[in-house]
Amino acid sequence: MTIITESEDETIREGEKLGRTLKPGSIVALFGDLGAGKTAFTRGLASGLGIVMHVSSPTFTIVNEYPGDIPLFHFDMYRLENETELFDIGWDDYHERGGVCAVEWSEKVPGAFTPDTIIVRLENLGENSRRIEISAQEDKCTQGGEFTVSRSQCDIIDGGAKC
Repeated sequence: MTIITESEDETIREGEKLGRTLKPGSIVALFGDLGAGKTAFTRGLASGLGIVMHVSSPTFTIVNEYPGDIPLFHFDMYRLENETELFDIGWDDYHERGGVCAVEWSEKVPGAFTPDTIIVRLENLGENSRRIEISAQEDKCTQGGEFTVSRSQCDIIDGGAKC
């Protein structure tokens, strides 16, 4: 699914839409250059999860934790060299704690993700415009802009599933 946003608020709203669909244990891998909107999108994820705290980039802390019914663990891999460093700080422990893991600079840790990881690619198209591409490693389908089922189940969906 590809979305074009024309403001930071729209980028946040798209993150919120996805956040409302996430379950405990979900991983969202965020890709994009500096200033592409990864942190703004993550603010939306937090809002969609019902988290009311201000979300900021964890560039210097590597991970920020936001409590909620489903907590958000917001990672920034910019300063890490590889996924070994991520596992050294307890990646498996975070993933098993029943929260959502949102990972900025995911290209630095490609081996850390499970097959059901949601992939979000953000691209800066201009001052306020962003292209957001949302997909899943296991090729999930979308219905009405929401992730719903795996590709193998697409043939049973009525009403416009896109695969």
